Amino acid sequence: MKRIVAAVAMALTLTACGANSDPLSNEPASSGAAGGGAVTVGSANFPESQLLAEIYSQALEAKGVKVTRKFNIGAREVYLKALQDGSISLLPEYNGALLAALSPNGIPAGVSSPDAVLTELKKVLPSGTEVLAQSAAEDKDTLTVSADTATKNNLKTIEDLKAVAPTLVAGGGPEFSERQQGLKGLKEVYGVEFKEWKPLDPGGPLTVNALKDGDIQVANLFSTDSSIVTNKFVTLADPKNLFTSQNIIPLIRKEANSATVTGALDAVSGKLTTENLTSYLAQVQVDKKDITVVAKAFLSENGLG
Repeated sequence: MKRIVAAVAMALTLTACGANSDPLSNEPASSGAAGGGAVTVGSANFPESQLLAEIYSQALEAKGVKVTRKFNIGAREVYLKALQDGSISLLPEYNGALLAALSPNGIPAGVSSPDAVLTELKKVLPSGTEVLAQSAAEDKDTLTVSADTATKNNLKTIEDLKAVAPTLVAGGGPEFSERQQGLKGLKEVYGVEFKEWKPLDPGGPLTVNALKDGDIQVANLFSTDSSIVTNKFVTLADPKNLFTSQNIIPLIRKEANSATVTGALDAVSGKLTTENLTSYLAQVQVDKKDITVVAKAFLSENGLG
C-alpha cells in the first residue's frame, strides 16, 4: 500500500516555508472567497488519493478557502518532501501507513485499533504538522481470493489459510514480502506460509489479473478496490488484526490550518465510510467519471456542498 521505509520518512524535518510554486503541477490556483485563508492540496499518485484530495479541495472552496491543487505527486517519500518544503500544505493520508513510515522501530506491538494508531501517530508527526479528525473510512491491506478458491477451501478468515497455504501461490506488491504487515507477519501471527510469492504490483492491475486468471490464488489487494466487488472476490477476515488500521486522515501544515479549514475537513471525515468511498471510487475507476464530478456528488449527497 502507500508506504515507505521508516528510515526515509524519519529523515524529514519540516521547515516553516510557505507554499511555493511546484513544477509537479500545471494547474492554476482556483478562486475562492477571502477570509478562509489559502491551502495547497496535494495527493499521491493513485486514484483514491486524488479523489480524496479533490473532495478536500471542493469542501474548502465551499467555505471560502482559496485552494491550489497539486495532485499526482508520487509516492510517500516524494509527497512528504513536498510537504516539507511547503510546496503543498494538505493531503489525505492513512493513519497506520503514516505511523509505520514515521516510526523508526516499526509500529509498537499491540497498536492496531484506529484510536490506538492515532495516539501513537500524534507522537511522531514531523514538526510543523498536525492531523485532523480521522474518518471511519479505511483502505487497508487484505488477503483476497476468488469465490471458487474460497468455496473449495472453505476460506473465510486468514486463519483458515494455514492448512492450505502450502499449496497456494500468493502475489502482490514486491514490498509485501519484506513487511511485518506482510509475509513475515502472516508467518508469525497466523502460521501461514505460501507455496510461492509472486512479486507483481501493489493492489494494481497485474495482481488483479493474476488472481482472475488463476496465476495466483491469494492476492494482497486494498480494501476499497472496486475489483473486489466487480469480480466477486472474497476478502478474508483478519481476526488477529495483523493489518493495522488505515483510517483516512488529513495531514496538514500548522500554518495552513484555521478554524474554517478544520471545520470543513472534519465534516468530510465525518461522512466518509469505507462503503461510500468504495462506491465513489468505483465511479472513477470503473465508470471512468472525472474526479471533480465524483467529488462534487459526494459533497452534495452528504449535505456538504
